[in-house]
Amino acid sequence: MARDPRFDGRFFVAISTTGIFCRPICPSPLAKESHVQYFALAAQALNAGYRPCLRCRPESAPDSWAWRGTQTTVARAQHLIEQGALVTQSLPQLAERLGVSDRYLRMLFQQQIGMSPKQYSLYHQLMFAKSLLHNSALSVTQIGLASGFHSTRRFNDAFKKQLHLSPSQVRREAPDRLTDNQVLLHYRGQLNWRYTLDFLAKRAVDGLEKVTEHSYARYCQIEQASAWFEVTPLKPGTLVMQFRVTYAHHLPILIRLVRQRFDLDCDTDVIEAHLNQVAPGLVQHTGLRIPGAGSLWEAGVRAILGQQVTVKSAVTQLNRLVAELSHERERQFPTPQQVIDSDLSCLKMPTSRRETLKRLAEWVVTHGESEPSAWIAIKGIGPWTVHYAQLRGAGDPNCYLEGDLLVKKRSQQFPSLNRQSVAPWGSYATFHLWSLS
Repeated sequence: MARDPRFDGRFFVAISTTGIFCRPICPSPLAKESHVQYFALAAQALNAGYRPCLRCRPESAPDSWAWRGTQTTVARAQHLIEQGALVTQSLPQLAERLGVSDRYLRMLFQQQIGMSPKQYSLYHQLMFAKSLLHNSALSVTQIGLASGFHSTRRFNDAFKKQLHLSPSQVRREAPDRLTDNQVLLHYRGQLNWRYTLDFLAKRAVDGLEKVTEHSYARYCQIEQASAWFEVTPLKPGTLVMQFRVTYAHHLPILIRLVRQRFDLDCDTDVIEAHLNQVAPGLVQHTGLRIPGAGSLWEAGVRAILGQQVTVKSAVTQLNRLVAELSHERERQFPTPQQVIDSDLSCLKMPTSRRETLKRLAEWVVTHGESEPSAWIAIKGIGPWTVHYAQLRGAGDPNCYLEGDLLVKKRSQQFPSLNRQSVAPWGSYATFHLWSLS
C-alpha cells in the first residue's frame, strides 16, 4: 500500500483476479487483500501461473531472479549512471570502473532492463528534466544543463523525440514565488517539521549545519565539489529547497541526497496506521520520518562518538572533530582518509574509541560504504552502532533499535511491541518511542 521504493525487489504481489504479478511500487490500482498473494521471488509467481505486469516489469526489479549472479554489477552501474557517470565519461570508462567490458555491460542491461546503458541514462535525464520543469523556475537552458545535456538544442531534440512535447509545452508556467535557485520537493503523508528540526538541531555541527525556527541548511560535497542547500516548508506536502552547486549536473544528486535526508519518499499515513494497530497510543506525534545523516560513513562516525554517552556529549566531540579536520569558512564533514591521517588528539574520549573510529575509516577506505552489517567484524563496533548506521545512514525502514536503552525503557508501555510486530516499519517505531518524552 505504501509503494515504498525501499522494498522494491524484496517481494512480489500477485492478483488472482487478473492473473498478474507486480513489484510493490507498481502504480496500478490496489487490489482487495482477499485477491492478493505474496511471493519472495518472481520465479515463484511465474511457477504459480501468474504473468508479469507490463507496467512495472517485475523482471527489472532489484534482486529479482533476472538479476541473480550479476546483481552487483548492474546495481552499481545504475547507481553511477543516476549520479551522472555517462554525462561526465564514456561507456567504456564506466565499464572499466565496474571491472567489465562495455560490450558485456550493454548485454547485461539489455537482458535485465531491456535497454542499453545510454538509453537508461537518457531516460533518467529526461525524467529529471520533466520534474524540474514542473517544480522549479529554472530556465529551459538551466534545466538542460542540470539534467546532463551539454547544449539546449540537444536537450530540446531529445525531449521532443522521446516525450513528443517540447520543454516549453510541458512547462507552460513556472511555479509561483520561486527564484531560479529553488526547487519544490513533494512528499506523501504528513511531515512533522517541528520534530525534524528539533532532532537535527540537537545534533547539528557548528559551521556545517544551520537550524533556524523554520529551516535547515547544510554544506556538503558532491564528487569533491562543494554544494549547499536550505530547506523550508511551503505548504502541506511540499518543501522548498534553495541550493548552490559547483556544477549544474550535480543538482539531481543533491536533490536525491536531500530527499533521503528528510525521508520524503515514504508515506507516513500508511506507516502510522500499521503502528497504531500494533501498539495503540504509540503514535502521539504524527508525521515522524527518519532524519538522515548524509551518508553511511557520517552515521557510523556519529554512532561511535555516541557510544555510552549523551547526545550532547557526542555532539561536542563531533564539533571538535569537524573543527580540527575542516576549513573554518566552509566546513565539510571529514573524510575517512582525513581521520586516518589524524592522531585524533582533539577528541576527549577513551583511546579505545578513537581507535575504533580509525578502524572504521580504514574499513571504508578499503571496502567503500558497504552494508553496515559487515562492520560488526570491526573491533569496538557492536549491534547498536551498526543499527544506528543502518537507521540514519542507509534509511533502512525496518531497523528497530531494541537494544537502545531509551527504546527498552519506553517499549515497556506497549507489551505487543517487538521486532516482528512492527515490521516492516521498525525504524519508525524507534523514532516514535524516542519521541515519547
